[in-house]
Amino acid sequence: MKLSIAIADTHALPSAFVVYRGFEACIPKAARLGFHGVELALKRASELNVNRLNELLGENNLSVSCISTGQVYADGGLTMTHEHPEKRREVVAIFREFIDLAGSFGNIVNIGRVRGPLDGRPREHVEDLFVGVARELCDYALSKDVTLILEPVNRYETDFINSVEEGVALMQLVDRPNMLLMPDVFHMNIEDRTIGPELARHIAYVKYIHVADSNRLAPGQGHLDFPALFTDLFHAGYDGWLSAEILPIPSPDVAARQTAEFLLPLVNVYNQQRAAVTVA
Repeated sequence: MKLSIAIADTHALPSAFVVYRGFEACIPKAARLGFHGVELALKRASELNVNRLNELLGENNLSVSCISTGQVYADGGLTMTHEHPEKRREVVAIFREFIDLAGSFGNIVNIGRVRGPLDGRPREHVEDLFVGVARELCDYALSKDVTLILEPVNRYETDFINSVEEGVALMQLVDRPNMLLMPDVFHMNIEDRTIGPELARHIAYVKYIHVADSNRLAPGQGHLDFPALFTDLFHAGYDGWLSAEILPIPSPDVAARQTAEFLLPLVNVYNQQRAAVTVA
């Protein structure tokens, strides 16, 4: 298991849901705190200077955990299930560039609210639109060893795919080996019957996990039982990323430090236990 933190560029929209802003300054900060990687929150792949990113990652011994794409939706309302085909084609073009980027950095691209809402449309129709676009992107991504991950999001932010169980049902419709889920424990605290047991029940579909506490602050600042979550993930055999997507409160630096200080000891024990089981 590895721990990551979300970073956007300095010119990202105010609505970009990240702890840190500015790759140049914040990738070294993440490394100093002990994070193993960074999640890159992008509006377009062209935002990145790939050569400089390579240098920063190498200098700080970090990896990219995921390319996250929330700003594609937030910037202009583009969605994978837009009624106009030309808008869907625009999303496909943007995501193909993200997939190309992920082929060199992290091999994972997330799908959040860019999937689009039901917005009064029949669920079956929206599912069909999503499946068509998702299959096209998965087929393009397969040769690049890139996985697309869908994030269930709570009902107050979207009306399409709120729970992990709903996400699994949609994954079964997409029916591609490189289309999996990115549960977020903050959203699960609102939508799912349980958190750890539900993740364990659907672990075959869980590729990546977002972490935040019950109040969207750093883990340890709310009421979620993270030790119990780690126990459930251990028994399920999870070995992927945890990535902090939290409010930058009371400040980005403090929130990042709180996350690292609370979660890294749990991650270290988790990895030691997994290593011991492997040896045995």
